[in-house]
Amino acid sequence: MSAPEPFDGKRFCRRLPVSPGVYRMLDADGEVLYVGKARELRKRVASYFSRQSRDPRIESMIEQIADIEISITRTEAEALLLENELIKSLRPRYNVLLRDDKSYPYIYLSSGEDFPRLAFHRGAQRLPGEYFGPFPSAWAVRGSLNEMQKLFRVRQCEDTFFRNRSRPCLQFQIRRCTAPCVDRISPVDYARDVRHARMFLRGESAGVIEELVDRMEAASAALEFEAAAELRDQIAMLKRVQAQQFVAGASGDIDVIAAAVEGSAACVQVFFFRQGRSLGNRAFYPRNTGQRDVGEVLAAFVKQHYLDHEIPPQILLGAPIEDRDLLAEVFSSKAGRKVRLVEAPRGERAKWLQMAQR
Repeated sequence: MSAPEPFDGKRFCRRLPVSPGVYRMLDADGEVLYVGKARELRKRVASYFSRQSRDPRIESMIEQIADIEISITRTEAEALLLENELIKSLRPRYNVLLRDDKSYPYIYLSSGEDFPRLAFHRGAQRLPGEYFGPFPSAWAVRGSLNEMQKLFRVRQCEDTFFRNRSRPCLQFQIRRCTAPCVDRISPVDYARDVRHARMFLRGESAGVIEELVDRMEAASAALEFEAAAELRDQIAMLKRVQAQQFVAGASGDIDVIAAAVEGSAACVQVFFFRQGRSLGNRAFYPRNTGQRDVGEVLAAFVKQHYLDHEIPPQILLGAPIEDRDLLAEVFSSKAGRKVRLVEAPRGERAKWLQMAQR
């Protein structure tokens, strides 16, 4: 049996339309080697078969091509979305791939009950209430919940545990809860603590401190010195936590992303800022990153990651990336508000990128 004829890329490209779409390069066994998107399919696919010098990774891929499949889309934005879905489902060997990852964790504040609770939450946000985050790790959420117990003493127990108490649990004894389960606090006072917890999670710590100071002064004027001392300690703790989380120059919700490539390994570092507070950072290790520059790795990460996760209004990038304007357009459409991708921030924000890079 004679060997199959080699794939004639140039002849194939002459039949391609000049329209947006996605292309899939296949080997002789029908396995997908690479998935890409294009504003003009003919021009983009033809570039792989030009006589210009290519890096060894591309040469190796082209030598294995036995066929190319295409999907035409109405716009380049649609092509980008389809490309992302195909990369995730097919996981081609020549695309930069993110490891399968759990969704980010959040802090959940329940609603619709006399005594709402704070809780760790990961997954679909279907329960009635508010979700604060995302946080970079479960450890970061649990650390914040621990601080919240000290500051506001809002319950964090499961509803089944809460409804079956006949006496306060250990959390009340160590002053981490006000025992609403056995009516040790009124619904009005508990609602005030919940409101303060919500304000804190929204980045409104200054407003909480102002209210606590007013209550402390009123308690002192009424000679309720024990209550005044308790409020004083709460204010001091809140200021300490506020100082630890404060980030100079930060406002609103921002992600800061830097990447480093060394040999066949790459790392992407993401810092999370929400309402002027640092929620921590997280490292990601994409696959198939050998012989690629930082910009390529960063572009692949941003594209795949944010089409599956919450998108902040601003994303600061440690290197220029391809399709930045297109990604901003797609992200804005997905988020329902304007999203900016900034490649060269100045001032304090440039320092954040330097920190992420280190």
